[in-house]
Amino acid sequence: MVVQQELTDEDVNRMFRALADATRRDIVRRTLLAEVSVTQLAESYDMSFAAVQKHVAVLEEARLVTKEQRGRERMVRGEPERIRQAQRLLDRFEDIWRSRVDRLDALLAEDGTPPNQKG
Repeated sequence: MVVQQELTDEDVNRMFRALADATRRDIVRRTLLAEVSVTQLAESYDMSFAAVQKHVAVLEEARLVTKEQRGRERMVRGEPERIRQAQRLLDRFEDIWRSRVDRLDALLAEDGTPPNQKG
């Protein structure tokens, strides 16, 4: 059984703020494909190890990734459920937008002229 947890405004702000950065989006993408150490991530970017650690910390705070100490390595793993929560939020916005378009189409069709033939 999957428990769907509602996002607070603070959760949403934290999540989308974290995803606003291209490096962090790339880290999420990589860690969703496979578990990766912070060291491996740092080797992939033209920035310091500390800078990559800060990006991972922002993602961890947004709960988009989790970090686990394993021996001498800190392994980072993407959190698919958090991505699904973001997708559900965006789906709700899309539903609102589609409903508005449907209402506009219905309004334009009231006089019998197809919406694509109105000037």
